[in-house]
Amino acid sequence: MVRLVLLLLGVDYLRTRWRGLLAIGIIWLVAGIIIFVDALDNAIYFPITFFAYLFLAEGLATLAVASTGVGGQRILRYVKGIAVVLAAILILAGHHHGNFILSMIFGTLFLVDGLLQCLTAYMVRYKRWRVALTWGIIEIAIAVFFYQPYPTHYVGTLPYCLGLFLFFGGLNMLTLATRVKRLTRNPAFATARNLAIEPETAPLTTPVFTQSEWDGPPADDERALTVHVWTPTGSSKAEAQHYPIVDRYIAAVDVNGVISTGHAALESPEGIYVSLYPGAEIDRSPEEFGRILRATPENDIPGVFQPDYATEAKAWCPSTVRVRIRNYDPAKLQAFWEQYREEKIYNLTHRNCSSSVAYALEAAVDGAVGRLQGERAGWAAFVRVLVTPELWVAAQIRKRALTMAWTPGLTLDYARALSMLADPRPFAWWKVARRAFGNMVRSRREWRSQDDRAMSGRQT
Repeated sequence: MVRLVLLLLGVDYLRTRWRGLLAIGIIWLVAGIIIFVDALDNAIYFPITFFAYLFLAEGLATLAVASTGVGGQRILRYVKGIAVVLAAILILAGHHHGNFILSMIFGTLFLVDGLLQCLTAYMVRYKRWRVALTWGIIEIAIAVFFYQPYPTHYVGTLPYCLGLFLFFGGLNMLTLATRVKRLTRNPAFATARNLAIEPETAPLTTPVFTQSEWDGPPADDERALTVHVWTPTGSSKAEAQHYPIVDRYIAAVDVNGVISTGHAALESPEGIYVSLYPGAEIDRSPEEFGRILRATPENDIPGVFQPDYATEAKAWCPSTVRVRIRNYDPAKLQAFWEQYREEKIYNLTHRNCSSSVAYALEAAVDGAVGRLQGERAGWAAFVRVLVTPELWVAAQIRKRALTMAWTPGLTLDYARALSMLADPRPFAWWKVARRAFGNMVRSRREWRSQDDRAMSGRQT
């Protein structure tokens, strides 16, 4: 999450506020410890009921406007709204059953995430795989803590979760504050192999926007960055067998047993096209697939960059899904591309088409919030980024991709999340309030019009 906050707000914005970030981090850290310890003695002073009603109101507001979202935004709103409302109902239900179910849900989430992180770290063996393996073991230990009844017989589930959230959030804030204090450039989009970017040398100018919110994605004729994704099932030459989740995020297997991993590319109106292919066909048979998953130098092969989308689509097929973003910096994208394409190396898990697109996208959206807000960007911009659900979704996708591998499916979800952060949509509760206020104003105008017509009729 720290890297994404750095990415969206920019170094200049955060460096001037590092003391405030430090104070917030300390407060969150201390508050998390206090709330967690308070729940251990079975005499909980935390206002659980009040917190549950806030949860319920937020969930209902999200569900009320979920249908107005587009694509992934609509799905995310429904998932978020249902999850929040369910959590609120379980908390308000109280007693043993509600707390027990809530504990099992949280425990299962931690267990699945921890096991997946340990498994992928051991299989892929990327540079810092031991660190990821350690954090996976910690998550499994937290899951065990939620599963067993000691010491409060599941009564302290919510304070435990909130305490852990504040504790790790405080650590992230402290890390962010200490990092931005001395930074002169943004390291958030520096990729592997010590790639350094100097965007100030690029000749392109930074775009200027007249609004800070949009109700939907860019129109087809609107100037925007485009992320093209060929999904594994959509790019399969023969009919693909259906394996839920696997054929969405990893690979699809057709009726002949051939594996298709899909493809991703990025296209800008300035003529930049990021599309990396292996220079030689990789043996993707099931017998060899496990060996080439390793993100190690022996699996590096020569890579080839495709010239443009028209050429690639004609030679293969049109992209399955497109994600378009208005708010991007062509200068930083160009600076990234000029250096990235100098190294023509392809690695199935470490440096592939999807990772190339993800890193290019991060370079393009660097400082997105500052471009929209300008000098008006204050602490409200920082709070808005933190409370936007897509930030947490993007952070989880990025974490999973870096501990496993960037795939077209992960890149698609990541691009959708970043598009909603770079091109912000109105908040759910704000949209409900604005709609209600608009209805009140329109009703009042209609009543006044009716009264005026009635008065005119009496006078005549």
